[in-house]
Amino acid sequence: MTPVLPLIKKQFITTQYNAPEHFQVYTERQIDKIEALKQLSEAQRFEMKVVANVLPFRVNRYVIDNLINWQNVPEDPIFQLVFPQKGMLSDEDYNQMASVLRSTNDRSVILKNANEIRLRLNPHPAEQQSLNVPYEDNEPVEGIQHKYRETVLFFPGQRQVCHSFCSFCFRWAQFIGDKSLRFSNTEAQKLHQYLAKYKSISDLLITGGDPMVMKTDHLVAYLEPLLRPEFDHVQTIRIGTKSLSFWPQRYVSDKDSAQLLLLLERMVKAGKHVAIMAHFNHWQEMSTPIVCEAISRLRASGVVIRTQSPLLNHINNDPDVWARMWREQVRLGLVPYYMFVERDTGARRYFEVPLARAWEVYREALKRVSGLGRTARGPSMSAGPGKVEIQGVSEINGEQVFVLRFLQARNPDWVQRPFFARFDPEATWLDHLKPAFGEEKFFFQDEYDAMRNKQVSPRVYE
Repeated sequence: MTPVLPLIKKQFITTQYNAPEHFQVYTERQIDKIEALKQLSEAQRFEMKVVANVLPFRVNRYVIDNLINWQNVPEDPIFQLVFPQKGMLSDEDYNQMASVLRSTNDRSVILKNANEIRLRLNPHPAEQQSLNVPYEDNEPVEGIQHKYRETVLFFPGQRQVCHSFCSFCFRWAQFIGDKSLRFSNTEAQKLHQYLAKYKSISDLLITGGDPMVMKTDHLVAYLEPLLRPEFDHVQTIRIGTKSLSFWPQRYVSDKDSAQLLLLLERMVKAGKHVAIMAHFNHWQEMSTPIVCEAISRLRASGVVIRTQSPLLNHINNDPDVWARMWREQVRLGLVPYYMFVERDTGARRYFEVPLARAWEVYREALKRVSGLGRTARGPSMSAGPGKVEIQGVSEINGEQVFVLRFLQARNPDWVQRPFFARFDPEATWLDHLKPAFGEEKFFFQDEYDAMRNKQVSPRVYE
C-alpha cells in the first residue's frame, strides 16, 4: 500500500497557489504599512488605530492578498472579520481612546486607558474564571477549563496567539498581555496528570489562541502520551483552529507540515478520534486552492474536520451565506457542527443579532441544504449554565415563547430538558430572557446560583 503522505506531496507539487512564501504579520503598530489600506481615508485609518489599541488586531499577508475583495471594502465580510471598525466600541469608549491617541504617544498612558475600557467589555464571559477552572489541593489547575463532565479544555502556553485575530473573538482577553486574564500552561505533565485522574473525561479540546500556531514538536509532547493505556478513556482529541482560513500553509508548505500530518495520522491509527474543529465564518474563506489542498491532506491523515461559527452581523447575517457555506463544506468532506450566538463580550455590540433573527437565519439556511448539511446545531448560546439551543419560536396557550434546551450543561441532568422563555424580539443573550407562563425563574436557576455562590460544586467530576 502506498503511504498517504507521498501521494499528497506529489499532488501539491502539481498545484499552483497564490500565497506568500513566508508568514508575514501586521499588528496595530504596523497598520500604516499595509499597502491595501491606503485606499481608505486618513480618518478611516485613524478609526482603526483607535479600536486596535483596545481590541487585539493581527492580520497576515495571506488573508490580505487572498481572502479580501478590496473592491468591496469596507463591506467585504473578511475585511470586517479581521480589520477593526469604529462601531466595535461604544461612543464613550471610542472617544476616550481617540482623545488619548490625539494627545500623546506615551504607551503607558495609552495602555492605562485601554485597560480601563477593556474591563468594561466583560473579558471573561460565562464564568470562565470563576467556575470553569478546576482546583487540585486548593490551587487552580493552570491552563485548564473543565465546564462539562466529559470534556476538558487545555490552553497550551506556547504561542497563545493566532495567525490572524478575528474582530469578534470571545477570547480576545488572551491576547492583550494581561497575565491575570490569560489561560495557559506549558506543562504537559500537569495536563496528563489531570486527565489520568478523571475517568469520566472522554474528550480533550486543545484550544487557545490557536494550537496550530505551535510547532509540531510541542503538539507531540501534549498528544503522544495520550496513547498510553492509562488514557484509554480519552477517546477524542479535538483541536480548535482557524488555521484552515488564516494560514492553510500549516498543512501544506510549513517546514513541519509533513511531521504534523504524520502525528495526526499516528493518533488516528492508534484508535483516537481526532477532530479538527475548524472555524469558518464565511464561504469566502474556502475559496482558495491552498485551503482545498490543506483540507485534502488533513482528511487523508484520517482526521474528521467539523466546522463552527457564530452568527455575526456585518459578516454572515444571511441565510444564503450559511447555506452556501454549509454546502461547500459538505462538498469538501467537512461536517457542519455549530452555529453559535455571538458571546456577550468584546465587540459584541457590533456583531450581535437578536435571538429571533438568529433562529430565522438558522431555519432558513437549513431549509436550503440537504440532510448532510443539517448536522449543524444551533443557534447555540455558550452561556454560564451551559450551551443553550434556540429550538424555535412558538405560541403556547396564547403566549409567544422561545423553545429552548441545553445541548450541554454544568449539571448533565439539565441536558435535553426543554424550557420556555417569553418571546423578546430584542433579546440577544440568555440573560435577557424571562421565563414564560408566569414562572419566576428557569428550572436550573437555583442550582446554578448555588454553584456561582460556591454553595455546591459543578457536577463535572462524577
